[in-house]
Amino acid sequence: MARKRHLSRIAVMQVLFEHLSRGVNMQDSLQRNVRELGEADSAFAEALLSGVLDHEEELQKAIVEHAPGWTLERMDPIARCVLFVGTFELLFANDAPPAVAMNEAIDIAKEYGTDESGKFVNGVLNAIAHDPAIAVNHVAK
Repeated sequence: MARKRHLSRIAVMQVLFEHLSRGVNMQDSLQRNVRELGEADSAFAEALLSGVLDHEEELQKAIVEHAPGWTLERMDPIARCVLFVGTFELLFANDAPPAVAMNEAIDIAKEYGTDESGKFVNGVLNAIAHDPAIAVNHVAK
């Protein structure tokens, strides 16, 4: 199950990246990415993508507030897409503990982003997870 969810997170990150860079149809892109990754959980991937899109404004706000000096446009595109998925999981999803959501995002950023993407994603998600003003679904306050 963990491998399937990891691949699902990658599929959603890829959809977001493809949409940003080429304006592709997200549903078609998701189906193609899930199919190409082979073992991804399509229902989980669809729920992640839907959640990110439904909460896009709130996610943007949280990311920008916790990445001082960085606009979304200035961020590495892969790191930005990973942050949307990771932030959604921290703030709105209830199916993975914060440490798991953060580690997944960091691993994906390291694998697909620049040399600094993993550190950047770690810093932003850690700041979000520990912000007392944000109601992170999984973090005990």
